[in-house]
Amino acid sequence: MRTGREWHLVRRPVGSPGDGDVRLVEVEVPDPGPGELLVRNTVMSVEPYMRGRMSDRPSYAEPYALDAPMGGLAVGEVVASGVEGIPVGGRVRHELGWREYALVPAEAAEPVGDDLPASAHLGVLGLTGMTAHVGLLKVGRCRPGDTVLVSAAAGAVGAAVGQIAKAMGCTVIGSAGSADKVRFLTEELGFDAAFSHRDTPVREALAAALDRAGVGVDRGFTGGEGARGGGVDVYFDNVGGEQLEAAIRVMRTSGRIVLCGAISVYNATEPVPGPRNLLLMIWRRLRMEGFLVTDHEEERAAFERDMARWLRDGAVRNVETAVPGGIEAAWPAFLAMLRGGNVGKTVVRLAGTP
Repeated sequence: MRTGREWHLVRRPVGSPGDGDVRLVEVEVPDPGPGELLVRNTVMSVEPYMRGRMSDRPSYAEPYALDAPMGGLAVGEVVASGVEGIPVGGRVRHELGWREYALVPAEAAEPVGDDLPASAHLGVLGLTGMTAHVGLLKVGRCRPGDTVLVSAAAGAVGAAVGQIAKAMGCTVIGSAGSADKVRFLTEELGFDAAFSHRDTPVREALAAALDRAGVGVDRGFTGGEGARGGGVDVYFDNVGGEQLEAAIRVMRTSGRIVLCGAISVYNATEPVPGPRNLLLMIWRRLRMEGFLVTDHEEERAAFERDMARWLRDGAVRNVETAVPGGIEAAWPAFLAMLRGGNVGKTVVRLAGTP
């Protein structure tokens, strides 16, 4: 019988997670029975939502069990198959990451092609890309010519949102956590402007970025007719907190705010105050809506069609931080991602060449 290693959650983090919250455990890996696949994972992703699953407070996702392997998206090679139609050597995507080997039920495995790197099926061709597509187009009702603001724009979803918006002919402004990321957004991804939320007060940094993009607003104006002469039509929020409040201030009349994530509060141990300027949402007739991509499976065909075209045309690329080092590197990669140490999707290479 094979053995493999997997990360177990052994303690629920309070505040920021640490090394004492998990353990790398060696386990025996059984052969697959009928309707099962034994998959050797080659690449897995680490994502902000996983922090929420480490706690046991109510959430949209079931908490991880203690003293059991954590889960997450991964792509791997089938090394033994009890499923007709999925042969040994095939490549599948599934949600049993955080381990070297996974025993995957057939209904939980999605075959993926080998014409692109495996990690692309975790990034722009996976739930990351679909989240960006659904959030921007369906929830945000983005239209060509709109001005789009994206927070955590150098992250996995944010980078995809910005590229999609540029492909649609929008003006795009992004926030990020360092000067290097700001340069990446403008010089590599073609954002019209970007700013680091760490350099100056966010509202001032945002206002200056809007000026650079040619969509600046009257600094003293807070009335009901929107941001005179400029402003934001769609704000795609991955951060919450201070950045959400600053974005509300510069929204145009009938603007749309898409709530995708709130990474600024994931490690909070006390209740976090909401934006103090919600009255502007009334004056400017704004709409703010949260969403989960899993509620929008009917959009998959449109997403796959559009993303295939954008990838083929070079309008969108798969942005990722690939971490080598095998399964041992997964937990340090997760902690680094929470601290903002990634550009695009953080993926961990577990075996072979994805």
